[in-house]
Amino acid sequence: MSESPYNPLDKANLAKSIEFELLGRSPMPLSAAGDVKGAGIYVIYYVGDFPAYAPIRTGNLNDVFSRPIYIGKAIPKGGRKGGLSSDASKGRSLADRLAQHATSIEHASNLRIEDFLVRFLVVDDIWIPLGENILIETFKPLWNRAIDGFGNRDPGKRRATQYRSPWDVLHPGRAFAAKLAESPLTEEFLRRRVSDYLSGKALEKLPKVIEEQQAAEEAEAQQAADEV
Repeated sequence: MSESPYNPLDKANLAKSIEFELLGRSPMPLSAAGDVKGAGIYVIYYVGDFPAYAPIRTGNLNDVFSRPIYIGKAIPKGGRKGGLSSDASKGRSLADRLAQHATSIEHASNLRIEDFLVRFLVVDDIWIPLGENILIETFKPLWNRAIDGFGNRDPGKRRATQYRSPWDVLHPGRAFAAKLAESPLTEEFLRRRVSDYLSGKALEKLPKVIEEQQAAEEAEAQQAADEV
């Protein structure tokens, strides 16, 4: 059977090279990422004792770190508008985005910042979305795929019509979320959703209003990641 010749510049191979480089880095405490320089991609791991996340914790014990809970990116300011940075190693895009995540965790009533670690990789800006996409497809992290809202920021004027995100229902404590409308989703429903997702079961469909809100929040989160 004939095979196509290997092309190192194929999009899939380029994405895998970014993944390989990032996963070769040692995780560091998320709380210590304030001095990170540059823009790029990152992988967050959880090793705490929140009961619903036991399978995630197990996958990250003994320095294995095989089960991320969230994957994201930080593009240099102006990247969405077509600007290209002269040096991806400069600026605070990664540091600011990771600091936002650390603050969200610190405000949550049932999470501890010391239970989170992060791997990051400074990447030339044109490759950042490609790297993020391949990592999410490879690992399918819980907070990217089943429990939405971790990357959200204060919605400002949309507060009056916006429900608390699933993440804020499951991990209450962020001040801006307390000002949002109460979600039709319950904590019990979301814990069951976590269990189903981590065990590979089909997920119960979310209410239409929540699906529509999540689509809008995803667009805002992408904008936030590009402009921190």
